[in-house]
Parts: sequence; structure tokens; C-alpha cells
Amino acid sequence: MSGKETWRRLLAYVGQYKTTTCWVIVSAILSVLASLIGPYMIGQAIDHMVDKGAVDFKGITQILAGLGIVYIVGSLFSWLLTYLTNRIAFQTVNDMRRELFDHFNILPLSFHDTHPQGDSISRFVNDMDAVSDGLLQGFSTLITGIITIIGSIVLMLYISPIMTLVVLVSAPITFGVARFITTRSQRMFREQAKILGSLNGYVEEMIGGQRVVTAFHYENRSLEEFSARNEQLYQAGVKSQFYGSLSNPSTRLVNNMTFSVTAMIGCISIILGGISIGGLSSFLIYTNLFAKPFNEITGVLTQFQAATASAQRIFTILDSPPEQPEESNAVQLERSKGTILFDHVKFSYNPERTLITNFSLEVKPGTRVAIVGQTGAGKTTLVNLLMRFYDVDSGSISIDGMNINDMSRDSLRTNFGMVLQDTWLFSGTIRDNIAYGKPEATDEEVIAAATAANAHSFIKRLPHGYDTVISGSGDSLSQGQKQLLTIARVILVDPPMLILDEATSSIDTLTEARIQKAFMKMIAGRTSFVIAHRLSTIREADLILYMKNGDVVESGTHEGLLASGGHYASLYNSQFTTA
Repeated sequence: MSGKETWRRLLAYVGQYKTTTCWVIVSAILSVLASLIGPYMIGQAIDHMVDKGAVDFKGITQILAGLGIVYIVGSLFSWLLTYLTNRIAFQTVNDMRRELFDHFNILPLSFHDTHPQGDSISRFVNDMDAVSDGLLQGFSTLITGIITIIGSIVLMLYISPIMTLVVLVSAPITFGVARFITTRSQRMFREQAKILGSLNGYVEEMIGGQRVVTAFHYENRSLEEFSARNEQLYQAGVKSQFYGSLSNPSTRLVNNMTFSVTAMIGCISIILGGISIGGLSSFLIYTNLFAKPFNEITGVLTQFQAATASAQRIFTILDSPPEQPEESNAVQLERSKGTILFDHVKFSYNPERTLITNFSLEVKPGTRVAIVGQTGAGKTTLVNLLMRFYDVDSGSISIDGMNINDMSRDSLRTNFGMVLQDTWLFSGTIRDNIAYGKPEATDEEVIAAATAANAHSFIKRLPHGYDTVISGSGDSLSQGQKQLLTIARVILVDPPMLILDEATSSIDTLTEARIQKAFMKMIAGRTSFVIAHRLSTIREADLILYMKNGDVVESGTHEGLLASGGHYASLYNSQFTTA
């Protein structure tokens, strides 16, 4: 995406606030007019002192009084300009951040699987801040700069057309210097934003896995890796700031040289009687006013380049295609009976490597299906397809005789309750965490769900019971307690079908027994899919599927599969047979 297209899209956000934008323009015009009128009045005051042979105190007093009023009015509108531009910048970034968050929620799971979380967070925080800074510093500077340049030219032409020509000759030189520098700095700022996103992702990984880092004595190596990435960011930052810092001094040099030449010509004009001393004083002030916007604009070009690079990263996400849109006539799945049919399903994450080739399975209502197999066999992929996190390449999946591709995703997913290996809690009370899927639940319903999940007893022992506030990571709770809360959350929603994906793999044996009882209560009468490495949790399943390379190579009950002596029996014996 080009820089021009990027700013066109940014200005479209700003354009939503037309009334505020109009007031910004009015405030800019009035504040600039005040700054332009002042020098002319100063010149008049000087001429009142030197041109008539005697000081005209009355005239000077009147001019100074008027000058004070002009500058007071100018200061008020300058403050209003700053306030309104800040407001527009914050509103624009607020809209962009909300739109980005909304879009994140509708992106397919394949996007989240292939983009580091830290880099995504960087776009919400660092990149949004860069856009905000660019708008804050650039918006008012650009508006007032343009008005100041035009106004200064008009007044300089009125005072001395010849000297004005000298000043105008410097403008293309100033623009050329600024453009030369900014075209080289933009690439540097894009690289800096990219490296910053990568560094954020690495920091998030290391902080999230600090226990593992410590356990494996990885501190020194992680510090080395962090230092290498940090050094990359430092080098990129130095390069971008080096080029960015050249713009203001370079244009200021050109403007100072122009001022010197103009002052010399003006002095000659005074001697020849072509201009008054007050007129030259006013003209030189206008020369500075004319040059100042160039200095300021080239100064904020650094912010503009950083904002452009960050906005491009944000728009890259906003332009990422969302989940395939649903048909307008998508069926709303009511409470399912629990009949599921996989019919010759084929699927691959990578077109070059098919994971599931020809999977078929019929599940009757209330059936407890366990799926086992080695890592990468396709167990979790079946769940992803069933929930329509991904769509099948060919074949079909039906629930109660209806193809899930014809259903709305919301109604489909509402019919499933999921308990995963990684427990997800949020900052809030125990009650709020349990009622996450049903915010309107009464206290009695929350307690009943917690009791059914065998969580009520430990919740009552907490300092404030159900009103105990926990952090998002739930550090004050054990892994088993967190898992019991997620089970209570599912029980409260009361879905007709369940998915348990490695839900007890990170829990000790004693806690597993408690959770297994909660599972049995929850599963009763519901169609359920249990993915497990610990085979002790699936002995009571109605149907066990052993998957290998995306295909079911064995199926049956626990006893039947043990008797057959195949893959399942080997896996089971490896876990429970002692040497």
C-alpha cells in the first residue's frame, strides 16, 4: 500500500468529524491571521518612532493596544486549535482501534494460527500510538502552515515584490531537501515498526513461559536472543531517526541563508528610499513566518513517516479477509439432538499436504466418542472442522441431517461446549468467570453449575467466595481449580454437545479423578468428543477412534480394542504396564 493511499484512508476516518474539522479550520485561520497582522502593526509602530522626527506616543500606544488585543485573540484560537486537533486525533485512533478489534473477532482461525500474538498486540498499542502522534503533531501544523505561507506571501508582495521574489526562490530548494530526506527515511520507519512487532512477540513468549525458561536454565540464551533483537531495533531506530533528524536542520539552513540575503537587500532598499525601516522590520518577520512552516512541516515529517508505516501495518490486518461470509438464508440451528455425520471429509492446512483424506463417521445422540493417536494425527483438526473454525475441502459434516456449511456459525457454536487444555480466565470475580457464557445467570444457577463441577467447595474457601477477584492468568488458583471453573462455565450454558480437548493432560492424578467425576456428570446424555493422551480418562467411552495420519485406523470400545492388540492396545499398555 502506497503512502498516498494510506493517508487517504486515514483522512477518511478524520472526515467523519466534519463539524469539529470545520472548527479546526476556522481556528487555524483566525490564529494565523492574528500572527500575520501583528508584524504589520509592529512595523507601523516603528515608523511612528523614526519617520516623523519625533516619537508619536499616542499613535504608538493605540497600535500597541490593538496589538495586545490581536495577540490575545490569536492565543485563544491557537488553544482552541490545539484542543480540537487533539480531540480529532484521539477520536480517529479510537475508531481505528475499535474497528481493528472488531475485525480481529471475525478473522478466521487460520490467521491467528499464523500470526504471533505479540506482533498483533503491537499493532493495537505501538502502531496506534504512532498514528496518534502523527495526527496530533501533523494535523494542526499542516493546516496552519499552509495558511501562514499563503498569508505571508500576500503581505510580503504588498511590502516589496522584489524581496518577495528572493524569498520565493528558496521554497523549491527547501522542498527538494525535505523530499530527498523523507523518501529515504520512510523505508527505515517501516523496518523499525516491523522489528518492534517481532520484539513484542518474543517478549510475550518469554514472559508467558518464564517457568520453562527458568527450569531449563535458558535465561542466558533468552537474554542473548533478546539482546540481538533489541540491537536490531536499536540500529533500525538510529537509522530512521538519523535521516529524520536531518530534515529540520537542513531546511533551517536554507531559510537562514535566505533571511540573510533578504536583510541585506532590504538595507540597500532603505538607503535608496524604496522601503521604510518599519516596512523592512515587518518584511523580515514575514520572512521568518514564511520559513517557519517549512521547518515545522519537515520536522513533523519524521512523525508522518512513522505514522504511515504503522498505519500500513494496521490496514494490512483490516484488509485481511474475514471468515467466509454466511449466506443470507443461513439456517439457525436450534438445540441439537446430537446426531453428527462426517461424510468422506477431506481437509488440508497446506494444499501440498493433505491431512485428512477420506474420513467418515456417524455419531448418534448421546454417544461419547474418544479420539486418540499420536501428535499430528488430526485429532484436534476434526474439532476445528466440526466447529467450522476451518471449512472442509470436500465431503460434508452434518448435524441433525443439516450440512453445517448451511448453518450460521453462531448458532452452530452455541450448541457446543468446549473445555480445553489451556484454561482461559479473565480478570474479574469467580462468579463472572463462571457466567461468562450466560451473563444473565442468577446466583443460584452459578452455584448449581459450580456444585455440579465439584468446584463449589474450593470456591467457598476463597477469601470472598464467588466474589473473589482473580487475575486473567488465575495465578492464585491451581491448574485443577482453573479447570473446574471452565467446566462449571460449560455446565451453566448447558450445551447439547461437548468437546473436551486434552482437558486433563496438565493435571495431577488426584485432581484428575475429581475432574473426571465432573466430566461424567457433564457428559451424561450429551453427544461428546473427548481428545486425550491419558487413556485412563476415556475407558468409559462408547466409541474410541485411533487416528493416524488423518485417518481412523482402529475403532471400537476400550475392551474390544485391547483384545484386538493393535495400535490402541500398544498405546494403552505403554501407559499402564510397568517393567
